Amino acid sequence: MPERRVNPVGRAATASVPRITLGGLRLAVLDLEQTANFMIEMVFPQRRVDRPLYLTSANGEVLARCSTEPMTDRLFRAADLINADGQPLVTASRFRSKTPLPERVATTDLFHLVARKAQAAGLTFYMLGADEAENAAAVASVRKQYPDLKIVGRCHGFLRGEALRAKVAEINALAPDYLWVALGVPYEQTFVDEFTPALCNVGVIKTSGGLFNFLSGSRARAPLWMQHVGLEWIWRIWLEPRRLFWRYLTTNPRALYLLLNRGRSTDIGGTHDR
Repeated sequence: MPERRVNPVGRAATASVPRITLGGLRLAVLDLEQTANFMIEMVFPQRRVDRPLYLTSANGEVLARCSTEPMTDRLFRAADLINADGQPLVTASRFRSKTPLPERVATTDLFHLVARKAQAAGLTFYMLGADEAENAAAVASVRKQYPDLKIVGRCHGFLRGEALRAKVAEINALAPDYLWVALGVPYEQTFVDEFTPALCNVGVIKTSGGLFNFLSGSRARAPLWMQHVGLEWIWRIWLEPRRLFWRYLTTNPRALYLLLNRGRSTDIGGTHDR
């Protein structure tokens, strides 16, 4: 997938969205409600573009990885829109930009907002990712919360090779308005990069990280006060110390450096390239 600076389709579709550069990536200056409305407007009452619009999210870990992993950096820069899913990014923007990020756009919060709006508009979801039990539990929870939401299909995220290609063809035939891909960084971005040409009937692809774990209830979110002050990473380490301690020990200092040294004091509108 080409980067947006050479991607006129993605650039035109998101031209009205203001952005700032922070930590090396261009982030959308939108709050939760505005982001959800943007996602709805891209497909309702009719789709704006003839290929999936690719939305992803960045936090401190993503900034750190993009600065040291060229492939991850390329995959994120190919996105049509990047939301800030990290309170430290919001806080840093208040010091680095004349137009700071209005709030954190957490994918878990965004999902519920889009689900309510999609249910009212009769739009459709497909949910891809996590293991079979987690995926099934997440979808069951969503169907219980939003009984009129049209979920046209679901699948775990462990398919490979021909089985994965067949599943992509199936998803394309179902033509969901929203495909939520929860495979983790950078696997979900790699999925988008590889399969977007085969998903021309999909409206919006939103990468979703650990979203299904929260939807299923197997993982609890941090207390609101920790989310608001940017300490959710401590909560996550407490829940999964063996998996996350070293990751955050290595990425958090680099992310802080990037936020302090690779932001811009001037704001750039949505029509400019990254």
